[in-house]
Amino acid sequence: MTTSRRAFLTKAAVAAAVTVPVLGSPAQAAGFDPRPGSDGVGDPLFPTLGNGGYQVDHYDLTFDFTPVTYDFTAVVKLNARATQDLSAFNLDTDGHTIDSVTVDGRRASHSLSLGMSGQELTVTPAAPLRKGAPFQVAVAYHGNGKAARSGLTGWRFGSDGGFACAAQSSRADTFLPCNDTPSDKATWTFHLSAPAGYVAAANGVLTGKDKRADGATVWHFALRERMPTELLGIAVVKGTYLYGTSHTGLPLRHIVPRGREDEYAPVVARTADHLAWLERKFGRYPFSVYGIHIYDGYTDALENTTLTLMGTNWFKPDADGHPTYENTMVHELTHQWFGDSVTPHDWQQAWLNEGPAVYYAALYSQERGWSDMAAKMKATYAKLDAVRASDGPPGLPAALGGTNIYDGGALVLYALRLRVGARKFDRIMGLWPRRFKGRTVTSEDFIAHAVTVTGDRSLDRFLRDWLFGAKNPPMPGHPDWTTTA
Repeated sequence: MTTSRRAFLTKAAVAAAVTVPVLGSPAQAAGFDPRPGSDGVGDPLFPTLGNGGYQVDHYDLTFDFTPVTYDFTAVVKLNARATQDLSAFNLDTDGHTIDSVTVDGRRASHSLSLGMSGQELTVTPAAPLRKGAPFQVAVAYHGNGKAARSGLTGWRFGSDGGFACAAQSSRADTFLPCNDTPSDKATWTFHLSAPAGYVAAANGVLTGKDKRADGATVWHFALRERMPTELLGIAVVKGTYLYGTSHTGLPLRHIVPRGREDEYAPVVARTADHLAWLERKFGRYPFSVYGIHIYDGYTDALENTTLTLMGTNWFKPDADGHPTYENTMVHELTHQWFGDSVTPHDWQQAWLNEGPAVYYAALYSQERGWSDMAAKMKATYAKLDAVRASDGPPGLPAALGGTNIYDGGALVLYALRLRVGARKFDRIMGLWPRRFKGRTVTSEDFIAHAVTVTGDRSLDRFLRDWLFGAKNPPMPGHPDWTTTA
């Protein structure tokens, strides 16, 4: 993601928890934990985010949205598996009216409470769930995209009366009740309605369209690879789909503002070359489709899985006439490997997303003759000591969205390359997304991976100093690099 610190600090300022008691049930009397995970899964930066006691295998979202009024009705079905005995469990939600909840087809009681991470929907099934048991939850709900939330919203509104989803890092729950933590990845299907004049978009491949009697079209999408909730990418907009293929035959589909197709067609066409450049480094693209959604209701850039969201404000040449916006396109595309396919287990590992994205965007820019990577890294080195003191080191940030995670994370990789040499570095980075494809990871995994690939045990201490140290270690090969007071 290319964003500001403020955009990441989504829920920290919410008022203290106000608990609504769970309705009594025979399951509680049987000795089951009545509210597992109500305090989150223990994410260091979002301690109340997510829920324990279960893992979601699949989300199926039906979303009926009315443009201009922003009203919607929806049903989300979660196929999950209990990881402990449960008499009740929680889902993250924010700003929705819950109409009904069923568990395995039987009506379940439910209640809402306000906590530090938005709202908690506590579900008490008619019968307790045993550890290891699969179960399906269906939640029917409705709301309005512009309704008040307990924190910042993931909704982004354009001039067309539609919306796009920018849920990172913790705002997927403003679209659907879910287990809103990167540690719980699932496959997805979507069924999104769009009235005449609008198109729908979502993560994954388009599997079909149905015309309704009222003139609206229901668009069906499927994402067969696992995705965390924070990379949700649904939208209903006045847009045009532009199609293509990569140099290796990967389907490409982009959405651009209607009436501006000629302006953006050559921009999105650059994606094929970007894919080829990155696939030479990391291997085969890890998903079944890719594209860019360009929307005037968004001003940042976000790596929603298979469908990067970018604002219309990005696509201007620099002062020298270079299309340096391609650096951002490469940044977000790099995330499809680093962050989307291989996902940090919690938000304190975010440098594993942003470090590679910044590093390879800078490398691309240098190869195009638009910038000097060494100069960028030297400038980052000079100021990173102060950032470590104020915001934490790259591997232990105190918050999200700072220099430590982005440029600081890239600097760690730059130092690693100088330490081990280009050939070994390329092998470390190329094997990482193949070895951990579809999984969640930590900094410890990356350190162990680097040691294993190179056979150099001294890299353990080297990377720990760079990732967790209070001060910058010396830059290999650059004893003249100093920090700014």
